Amino acid sequence: MIHSTIGNTPLRKDDYLSAKYNTTILVKEEFHNPGKSSKDRAAWFMVEDAIRNKKIKEGGTFVEASSGNTGISIALIAQELGYKAKIFVSASCSDEKIALLESYGASIERCDNSNGLHVFNSTQYLAQAYAANHDNTYFTNQYYNSNNIKAHYRTTGPELWEQTNGAVTHVIAGVGTGGSISGIGRFLKEQRRSIKIWGVEPLNSVYTFFLNQQPIPEDLPKFDDIEGIGRTFIPGSFDRNAVDRIFQVERLVSLHAAIAYRESTDELVGFSSAAVLAALETHSNEMKFSEDDVVVLFFPDHGDRYLHKIYHSAEVKQLILAANYEPLS
Repeated sequence: MIHSTIGNTPLRKDDYLSAKYNTTILVKEEFHNPGKSSKDRAAWFMVEDAIRNKKIKEGGTFVEASSGNTGISIALIAQELGYKAKIFVSASCSDEKIALLESYGASIERCDNSNGLHVFNSTQYLAQAYAANHDNTYFTNQYYNSNNIKAHYRTTGPELWEQTNGAVTHVIAGVGTGGSISGIGRFLKEQRRSIKIWGVEPLNSVYTFFLNQQPIPEDLPKFDDIEGIGRTFIPGSFDRNAVDRIFQVERLVSLHAAIAYRESTDELVGFSSAAVLAALETHSNEMKFSEDDVVVLFFPDHGDRYLHKIYHSAEVKQLILAANYEPLS
């Protein structure tokens, strides 16, 4: 069964980054999951809970609003178990993700935005409306489903603790729904409260305001387009008590970080992983790592899902040249 192959992903030492920042930096490679992303964990917990508690009948349709990865995971698991999947994606979803959704037999709806349940034409609004108006469907609703946090509390957090023999001092992860960082943070802080859990979001996303208990400005500009992370609303799957700080990064800096990392390591990273690299680069003076720290970077998927958005994009190359960036390495 597919669930037996989810989780227990490698945690590798990144020699390049460790030398660069003079500390031990480890990368949690979630693309080793069967669906090639960390979203397999939450998808399994949500789907299994729905079936076990008879929220959906045999052969029914799982519905989700997704930037791509959660939808891919749900489509893969649904197909394996004999169910269907209908995924509502935002207009910015990468071509590679669309192709994968189609390969797993998912029905796909492209939507104007992903700005929350109360915004007409958003992925969340339309997914909820579809599920409410069609028989034998279940909206997994990753933004408000407690199993999103539970999946990482029960699997990812314990893995990181065991794989580092309890030595982990920091975890840095992109924040989209908030489920990954919240579940990881809850578990690790129960083991040792001093472990730092740091999130990364795009410039003008709202998590920083929420974490700092500040009102969210009504006229906040559109946040930078970094696929998979950033929000205009605070999902129920984000637990601010499990997170110490959020760092904001720019889209262009994240793209540059991905390209520079590939040049230095020959590794392709996904968009939110690139944002984590950008946070290291632009906020390293604030992070103040010591030689004894053990820093885990959470890489939720692989760069092969963003070839046209990052690595083969003429526009990206032009933007980087126009910005006169020096190599990050």
